[in-house]
Amino acid sequence: MARRSTKSPPPDDFEERILDIDVVDEMQGSYLEYAYSVIYSRALPDARDGLKPVHRRILFQMHSMGLRPERPYVKCARVVGEVMGKLHPHGDTAIYDALVRMAQPFSMRVPLVDGHGNFGSLGNDDPPAAMRYTECRSASTAGLMVDSIDEGTVDFAPNYDGSEQEPLTLPAAYPNLLVNGASGIAVGMATNMAPHNLGEVIAAARHLIKHPGADLETLMRLVPGPDLPTGGRIIGLDGVRDAYATGRGSFKIRATVAVEQVTARRKGLVVTELPFAVGPEKVVSKIKDLVSAKKLQGIADVKDLTDREHGLRLVIEIKNGFNPEAVLSQLYKLTPMEESFGINNVALVDGQPLTLGLKELLEVYVDHRFDVVRRRSEFRRGKRQDRLHLVEGLLVALLDIDEVIRIIRASENSTEAKQALIGRFELSETQTQYILDTPLRRLTKFDRLELEGERDRLRAEIEELTHILESDTELRKLVSSELAAVAKQHGTPRRTELLESADAPVATVPLEVADDPCRVLLSSTGLLARTAGDESPLDSSAGKRVKHDVVVSAVPATTRGEIGAVTSYGRLLRLTVVDLPQLPETTGAPHLAGGAQVSEFLTLDPGERLLCLTTLDESSPGLALGTEQGIVKRVVPDYPTHKEELEVIGLKEGDRVVGAMELRTGDEDLVFITSEGQLLRYQASQVRPQGRAAGGVAGVKLSPDAKVISFSAVDPAVDAMVFTVAGSQGTLDDSVRTAKLTPFDQFPRKGRATGGVRCQRFLKGEDCLVLAWAGPSPARAATAKGTPAALPEVDPRRDGSGLPLTTPVAHLAGPV
Repeated sequence: MARRSTKSPPPDDFEERILDIDVVDEMQGSYLEYAYSVIYSRALPDARDGLKPVHRRILFQMHSMGLRPERPYVKCARVVGEVMGKLHPHGDTAIYDALVRMAQPFSMRVPLVDGHGNFGSLGNDDPPAAMRYTECRSASTAGLMVDSIDEGTVDFAPNYDGSEQEPLTLPAAYPNLLVNGASGIAVGMATNMAPHNLGEVIAAARHLIKHPGADLETLMRLVPGPDLPTGGRIIGLDGVRDAYATGRGSFKIRATVAVEQVTARRKGLVVTELPFAVGPEKVVSKIKDLVSAKKLQGIADVKDLTDREHGLRLVIEIKNGFNPEAVLSQLYKLTPMEESFGINNVALVDGQPLTLGLKELLEVYVDHRFDVVRRRSEFRRGKRQDRLHLVEGLLVALLDIDEVIRIIRASENSTEAKQALIGRFELSETQTQYILDTPLRRLTKFDRLELEGERDRLRAEIEELTHILESDTELRKLVSSELAAVAKQHGTPRRTELLESADAPVATVPLEVADDPCRVLLSSTGLLARTAGDESPLDSSAGKRVKHDVVVSAVPATTRGEIGAVTSYGRLLRLTVVDLPQLPETTGAPHLAGGAQVSEFLTLDPGERLLCLTTLDESSPGLALGTEQGIVKRVVPDYPTHKEELEVIGLKEGDRVVGAMELRTGDEDLVFITSEGQLLRYQASQVRPQGRAAGGVAGVKLSPDAKVISFSAVDPAVDAMVFTVAGSQGTLDDSVRTAKLTPFDQFPRKGRATGGVRCQRFLKGEDCLVLAWAGPSPARAATAKGTPAALPEVDPRRDGSGLPLTTPVAHLAGPV
C-alpha cells in the first residue's frame, strides 16, 4: 500500500529559482570562510593581550561576575555556564579546558585563574576533576589584564547573538603573550610560543619605550631566553636567537638532575624538574619500556615520589657497577628527559596572522599599551570635566542661594524654574538640573568649602591628564612606571637555567664502573665500605687522627670483584664489592662515615656477627679460625663460585667462632686469649689445613668455666701489641675496669693445645678478662659509638696488673 505524501504543495505565487554555482568556487569560498573563522576566532592569540577569544571571554566574564582575588571561590561550572551562555557559543569542555590551563602553575608562567581543587598534574598524568567539583576565582594577575576595561580603553563588539557586548582585546597591564606563551593549530598555520620571565619581559618593554630604536642584541641582554614554568635547562641558545630575530627557532630542554646517595647501597639520579609539558609518569613508563627491551642498562628501580607539597621528585636508582653520569647521558638520549621546543611566534596583528620576532612582539604590546593609557586618560579627563562643570554651577548658586530659592519658589513648575535660573545665572541646562536635584541640606557653608576643594582638585587632575595626552614623553613615562610597578609586585626569579653550548656538560665516562683496585673495610660497629686504590687504609704514617670508627678488617679487592665475609656461625658469605659505598678521600686517618651497615648487604641470623673479610684467592694460605671452646682451624682455600654461602668450620653444639683472619704468608703466629687471663701463642704451621667441612683441632687448653674471648693471627716480624681489659662477671660498670697494653714480644711461644702464660694479673674485684686483642702496632681503641678512646701507657710486664680506663673501650684494632 502506497504511503500518502505529507508534503504541502507550493503556494500559487511560488517562483522556483535554481542557481548554477561552480562547486570549486563554493568549496573555496566556504573553506576560506571556515579557515578565517578558525584563525581569528579560535586558534591564534591576539598580539596585544596574548589571549585567544575563549581565554579573553573567561577573564572578562569572571570580571563581570566580580570574582576578584579577595572574593570567595565559585564553582567552575558556574563560570563555564556564564561564558558559554553569554559569550562563547561552543562546548563546555573547550571552555573548561581553557579555564583549567589558566589555573595550572606548571602550564602558565603567571597563572591567571586561582583554582581550588584538582586542576590536573604535570603531563596530565592526573587529569583535572570535573567542573562541578572544582572552584575558581580571578588571580591578582588577571585583575591586571582587565584593569580599567570599564574606562573606554578597548573596543567592544556584539556577542554571537547581539545580546551582550564583549571586548575585542583586554587592556593587559603586562605583556601576557611573551610571559605565558601560547600554542594553537589553525588551518594552514600554527603557533607555539614559549613562556618568559615577567620581570625580564617588562624590563625589555621599558627599555623599548625609552629607546624605540633599540636593537635585538640589547633586548636579548634583558630577555636572554625563555623561562619555563617547570624550570629545567635550555641547551643551546642559537635557536633562541633565531626565534627572537625571525619568529622561528628551536631549542632543547633538559631535566634538572642531581646524583645522590638514595639508599645505603646505591646512588641514584634525582629529577626535580622536567622539560615543559612532560610529566613524571611519561618518563617512568618510557624508562621501564627501555629497560624491558634491554635498550637501557644500569637502572635498578624508578620511583615517583612527586606530591603536591614537595613538588616533583623522581628517583632513578642506579645499579652498582654503573656510572650515574653515563646512565644520565643515555636517559637524555632515549627518554623525554630531553625534549625539543619549536618556537613559532604566529599571532594576530590587526586581525592578520603574522610571524613576529622579540622586538616586534614588544612593539605591538607597547603600542597597545600607549593606546590603552591614552584612551583611559581621555575617559578620566572627560569624567572630571563633567564633574567640574556641575561643581562650578553649584558654587555659582551657593553665592546667591537666597535668589536661587526665591526663583524656585516663584516658579510654577520645574521647567519654569530651570529657565529662570539659566537666564538669571547664565548656567547650562545640566548645571541647572543638578542644582534643582540637590537637597537643601547640601547647600550649607561647610559644603561650599568642600565643593571649592573638590573644584581645585578636579582642575589639577584635568591639567595633569591633559599634560599626559599632549606630551608623548609623559605618556611614555606613565606607561613605563606602571609596568615597573607590575614587575615589582608580581616578578619572580628565573626558573630555567640557560646553557650556551648545544652539548650539555655531561661527563664522558664509560657506562660501567672500571674494575680498578680497591680495598674493602669492615668497622667495629658493623659498617662496610670500599676505598679507591689498593694501599693500606690505616697506614701508620697517616696524618693527625680524626674522629673515626675502628677498622677491624680490610682486604684488597677489585671494584667488580667478590670477597668473602666470615661470621661467628662459621659461615662464609659472598659479597659483591661494587655494591659497597665508596668512601670519599680524606686527609689523615680514614673513617667510615660514608659506610653502610652489614645488614644492607648480608642476611645474618639472630646473634650472628660478622668477624672478618677475606679474599677468595685460592692461592692464599687460607683462613685461620678460633672458637670460644678453644678449637683452631686452618681452612683450605676452596671456594666454589656457584655458591653464595659456604661452611668453613663444623662447629660443635654451643660453640661459636670468636676470631677469624686471612693468613697472608702462612708464617704468622696464632694467638688465643682466654677469659681467665691466659695467652697462648704458637706458629700457624703447627695447624694442618683442613677442608671446609672439618671441625678443626684443639687450639688452647681451657680451665673449667673459662672461654676464649680473642683469637688472631699476628706476623712476628712486625711490631705488635697485646691489649687486655679486666673486669668482673658480676657487673657491667665500665668505670671499674682496668686495662693493660703490653708488647707482643713479651709473650713466649708455647705448644698448641697448652694453657699458655698469664697476660694480666687481676686486682681486687676482678675475676676475668672482658676484652682482649693482639695485633700490629699502633693499637687503636673506640667506644661503642665508634668514637676514639684513650689507651693506657705501655706496660712491659707480661703478667702485670692493669690501669683504670679513662674512657670506656668497646672495640680494638690496629693497622690492617
